[in-house]
Amino acid sequence: MNELRALAERCGIEQSFVDALGVARETTPETRQALLAAMGIKADSEEAARDELRRLDREEWRQGLPPALVTTQSAALSVPVTLPAGIGVVAWRLTLESGKQSSGKVPFALLCLVEGRTLESEQYERRLLILDGQLPLGYHQLILRPGAAECACTLIVSPGTCWLPPDIDRGRRLWGASIQLYLLRSATNWGIGDFTDLRHFASMMLGNHANAIGLNPLHAMFLDNPEHASPYSPASRLLLNVLNIDVAGMARESECLEALSRIRSPEFQRNLAACRDAREVDYSGVAQLKVPLLKMIFESRRPTLGPRCVEFAAFRREAGATFERSCLFLALQTHFAAQSPALPDWRRWPAGFQCPQSAQVKQFAETHAEEVTFQAWLQFIADRQLREAARAAAPMVVGLYRDLAVGADPSGAETWSNQEAVVTGAQVGAPPDLYNPPGQDWGLPPFNPLQLKKEGYRSFIELLRANMRHAGGLRIDHVMALQHLYWIPRGLAPAQGAYVNYPMEDLIGVLALESHRNRCLVVGEDLGTVPSGFRERMTEAAILSYRVLFFEKDEAGFVPPDRYPRLSLAVAGSHDLPTLRSWWRGSDLILKAKLGLFPDPSLETQAKEDRDHDRQEVLKAFSESGLSGKVKQGDQFADAAHNYLAASTSAIAMVQIDDITREETPVNVPTTSTQHPNWRRRLSMSLEQLERDPGFLSLVQLLSRLRP
Repeated sequence: MNELRALAERCGIEQSFVDALGVARETTPETRQALLAAMGIKADSEEAARDELRRLDREEWRQGLPPALVTTQSAALSVPVTLPAGIGVVAWRLTLESGKQSSGKVPFALLCLVEGRTLESEQYERRLLILDGQLPLGYHQLILRPGAAECACTLIVSPGTCWLPPDIDRGRRLWGASIQLYLLRSATNWGIGDFTDLRHFASMMLGNHANAIGLNPLHAMFLDNPEHASPYSPASRLLLNVLNIDVAGMARESECLEALSRIRSPEFQRNLAACRDAREVDYSGVAQLKVPLLKMIFESRRPTLGPRCVEFAAFRREAGATFERSCLFLALQTHFAAQSPALPDWRRWPAGFQCPQSAQVKQFAETHAEEVTFQAWLQFIADRQLREAARAAAPMVVGLYRDLAVGADPSGAETWSNQEAVVTGAQVGAPPDLYNPPGQDWGLPPFNPLQLKKEGYRSFIELLRANMRHAGGLRIDHVMALQHLYWIPRGLAPAQGAYVNYPMEDLIGVLALESHRNRCLVVGEDLGTVPSGFRERMTEAAILSYRVLFFEKDEAGFVPPDRYPRLSLAVAGSHDLPTLRSWWRGSDLILKAKLGLFPDPSLETQAKEDRDHDRQEVLKAFSESGLSGKVKQGDQFADAAHNYLAASTSAIAMVQIDDITREETPVNVPTTSTQHPNWRRRLSMSLEQLERDPGFLSLVQLLSRLRP
């Protein structure tokens, strides 16, 4: 094995993968070099690769303790200790998360020897330090003092499996409804679904015996560019989208007379009516209505921020350093966006502002403290309103079921705030397959697996905590990222990418711990190319599999309801798939043809033939499952599909509100951007109309009967 190949493998870059056609694809030397460079490792020659391997060896054998050790509870814990051979007594101190401490001393030579290594004429040994007694679940700190030196390790003790509600553990089958919050219509919102709508919807579904409310990612978007609308390409997954704030409710609560007067003005009411009546979400129009009023309310509450000042201060203090950096970024972005349309992207800012630790950034934070506080206050208000919606859903078994995107936009707060852990020289995507022959570049920078280990998984922990907040369930988009991600070097085509491995067992351990701490079940979106054995590992970890009706097929046809895995969430579709009405009519294929998404006419013909075949097969599956009646139109088909899923053995069956309101236009057409108004098509029915709709009432009665 040459040095470059060995270095790439050591850094987790897979040497090859099998594509959708069953062909093995070898990772090229050029791709290896580019991906290593994205990780901050220079390997433009065999000699350079050899030097990097030696450097990694030195780091590994001179670190004393690993930065973090993820384990499960046991009577004794073995911690690898790596020190120069012949060192004398080693002192250790263990501080539990509770603050309780224990300590001890032991001759290094008496510890169990694992292996040795000679580095630059010096002999090193790796031995095991045994810590007796079962450690409690949590994050604990081990400090080692060999002589005058000191090294530290975070001991992460995990339950090993994710939390499940007792009802699911006992075999109860639940149902719920999923929504894209921003698409909701109501008599009170301002042209985009808000947290008050979510509270209303949660109460409405609770009254109809639902046990889960599925949501799109609620991540922070771009106020300087509201039309950048995909919730799966956010500015930050650690913050909330403030356009979901109910501003009218906030104005009434704060008794801000100036804001209330502005809202009542004829001009404002005209603009508000235009946003409410629009068929598609007018993100720019909504932002122009909401942001100035939020600023007005904020300024009216200064300097004390009203009666909630203590609560706001506590929120900000508990949110921590990463939150503060993110708010600082948003203030900087607002500042630079006012100067030039090109400057919201931090990679185009003056060099002194591209690093969060720079003197220029620190000075800006001091001179613009009010603007930073405003950004933190917006998050506080959004969090508080989301909390109220969660309380409305609290009597449900699951309640709010949030969604975590696979990455964040490279120009946003998350990448600027965490440049050590987030790679900027590569994007996440997918290799070429039957549906996307060129492959896919999602434009999302991945975590650097080497840095995740070094930092003790801090970035991953913060991400989980932010998205499990006020939630009883979390869907992880493209959950295969726990094992590996397809990286595409910046500037290269998707076909020139490669898979990069992640420390899956450690990540699952952290996920399980946070799941228990937040009493939040986990659903893994495991569609697409799933590695062999991955779904079995998910089941072992009590991560629910995401099963889509139209993808659940085998040689005999569609999988019958009684063969759906118990630990799964069954759905008829998703934001990337056609609605049930559209699928039945084939209008999604007509739209794809119109958008030029069939590179060859034969592919369109084949797609139509496949759809005709699938229609017959799914009707056959319905019939064999005992569903009576004939399906003659899309609405009848949707009813039959929901009945089918409700009869499944999945722990949770979810219905999309788009199918309840009988939408035909998809909310998103994958691989398009400006060609189709993605993430904008509003629901044709308001919440008030939905409550009285006979089709809705009939469906919830059916689901409640089949899944009591």
